[in-house]
Amino acid sequence: MKKELTPKEIVQELDKYIIGQTEAKKSVAVALRNRYRRSLLPDDLKEEVTPHNIIMIGPTGVGKTEIARRLAKLVGAPFVKVEATKYTEVGYVGRDVESMVRDLVEASIRLVKEEKLNEVSDKAAKLAEERLIKELVPSKKRAKPQTNPMEFLFSFGAQQSENEEFVDEEIQLKRRQVMEKLRNGELEDELIEIEVEDTSMPSIEFMTNLGPEEMNINFQDLFSGILNRKKKIRKVMVKEARRIFQQEEAQKLIDMDEVISEAIRRAEQEGIIFIDEIDKIAGREYSTGPDVSREGVQRDILPIVEGSTVMTKYGPVKTDYILFIAAGAFNVSKVSDLIPELQGRFPVRVYLNNLTVEDFKRILTEPENALVKQYKALMATEGIDVNITDEAIEALAKIAYEMNEQYENIGARRLYSIMEKLFEDISFNAPDVDKVITIDKDFVEKQLDQIMPRSDINDFIL
Repeated sequence: MKKELTPKEIVQELDKYIIGQTEAKKSVAVALRNRYRRSLLPDDLKEEVTPHNIIMIGPTGVGKTEIARRLAKLVGAPFVKVEATKYTEVGYVGRDVESMVRDLVEASIRLVKEEKLNEVSDKAAKLAEERLIKELVPSKKRAKPQTNPMEFLFSFGAQQSENEEFVDEEIQLKRRQVMEKLRNGELEDELIEIEVEDTSMPSIEFMTNLGPEEMNINFQDLFSGILNRKKKIRKVMVKEARRIFQQEEAQKLIDMDEVISEAIRRAEQEGIIFIDEIDKIAGREYSTGPDVSREGVQRDILPIVEGSTVMTKYGPVKTDYILFIAAGAFNVSKVSDLIPELQGRFPVRVYLNNLTVEDFKRILTEPENALVKQYKALMATEGIDVNITDEAIEALAKIAYEMNEQYENIGARRLYSIMEKLFEDISFNAPDVDKVITIDKDFVEKQLDQIMPRSDINDFIL
């Protein structure tokens, strides 16, 4: 999709998957559009314009993560979601905050590499077909004549006479016949022995608390220069051999140095880091116990968000222009409990609303990936046509809303457990049930009777 989307167009695209939360959508849409505007500025001014980071405040399950993920997917930007609670202050056992930038670079490399592989897929498919034909109809071999008499003396026990391959008319004819059969799909399930590269790495143990990403060591590059690539024999079907050959040929066609260079540029200029559960490190009043490093984690995150250079195994990466989106429920702590310096680095605050009954009704039916559509499609694979009435949808929405109110508010995630319980018997008995099933309000109440919220009289007895 084009990257020059206007804020209104961005919101329209997000509306296809996320119900409500208009303010949050507007904020991320403006942040994304500002990136495009920045790219049009003169170089001297471009360096001065930095992203306005966003902090989303709202209960779980209302769309915080989904908004950020869909936004990144919309424009093909590198995206990584991290949990603030998994990081610890420098000096404590655990992952350091710089690993989020390394994760972003890895995501960016996967993204760029996939694009490059798609560009060469046609050529790789042709080369893979040629290689497959040669495996199915190998060349004939004959002894290679020694042109230099000294070769024998200096061979030192190696193969005394190398074999050279040659192709005669008979081989060419067989290969043309095999090529025709391959293209007609006649040999797909035939077994074939092929020689592939062994990609397994040597096992090495280090006496250190750091992981490979913190040590900035690329073991694959390290050993590729020391050890020759080993080959191994695999017995696979022709269709699997084609896929393996196509992957290997595509890898040879792309320039990994170019991929890494472009990936680092995208991570720096277009990357989005979503820091979830930031409210869990917001308490500043703790001084002992497991929460002692909360403020320390905030201070470690601060330079990353401010803009610094992080060393990765692919080279230095600047974080000045990465867009950071933080999120948290803040039902115990407040945004003001974050250290002032970190608060200042998230100038845009967005409050997300609790989901209403009407929201639940729309979530069930309107998005392109709506749960009702998913379950209908799943049952259609068994030849079962499921119809859900409007009254049933409303009943499901009311049950989800009441359960969130009476028990724990987990937002739209409540619908997953409700829908799974609703379809439990149908899924279990399929395909030995009626080919047309209508789910109405009575069916919903009968299936969900055990989990429907009820007022407990004991709550009102003194």
